Amino acid sequence: MASISINGVEKRFDNGFHALKGVSTEIAPGSFTVILGPSGAGKSTLLRLINGLETPTRGSLAVAGKPIDHANLRAIRGEVGMVFQHFNLVDRLSVVTNVLVGRLKTRSWLGSILYLFKREDMDIAHEALDRVGLVDKSWQRADRLSGGQQQRVGIARALAQQPRVILADEPVASLDPVTSEEIMQLLREICARDRITVLVNLHQIDLAKRFADRIIGLNAGKVVFDGTPAQLDRTALARVYQREGNQDDEQLQSVLAYA
Repeated sequence: MASISINGVEKRFDNGFHALKGVSTEIAPGSFTVILGPSGAGKSTLLRLINGLETPTRGSLAVAGKPIDHANLRAIRGEVGMVFQHFNLVDRLSVVTNVLVGRLKTRSWLGSILYLFKREDMDIAHEALDRVGLVDKSWQRADRLSGGQQQRVGIARALAQQPRVILADEPVASLDPVTSEEIMQLLREICARDRITVLVNLHQIDLAKRFADRIIGLNAGKVVFDGTPAQLDRTALARVYQREGNQDDEQLQSVLAYA
């Protein structure tokens, strides 16, 4: 298990966009936390900062007490698995080879370039595929799977990394409701069984309220809600999804219907 510490983090991009504005929070080890917010709220930027894919303009972040900086970047990425909205698989490679990418942290530079893996890595990859119910698809090309199956491969790849943290950036955004439910259930089970800290960005309020231990609401780069699913009432949802001047618009009212 590993905690995530976020202290006064700001992120301003070169084009002037101010994505995060002084975000501070602590994610408890082994917890299942969902970040909600409208598009452009800063959710994806925050996850990319935690994985070291972006650097903060101001403030600091740490995983398991290790600062996320250049000196620790390789170690942090070894402990933090990523699950992406669009799966991020190599289509022409087999399912098991895509999962083995999660083992590259244990390989030399040459081994990584040539996709050279040990028997131990193959065993770990097959175990991860078994966890997501895809052992029978091991040698199929990744692009021959359904969207839900491809996302399961992405989760298996993260598991093969043997991380202490899994970050999932809109993992069900392109999936149907039934498959979305299955993917969220799988992530929740991994959190509980493996004691892995899971942090998920979502747009689906109903899934957030059913699966999260804790929900963090972001709006315009700031934390505007932090509490349990039961505390996410109409007032809280309005703070999370309110845009300036849209108090009465139909989209906001449809969001509030979830409370």
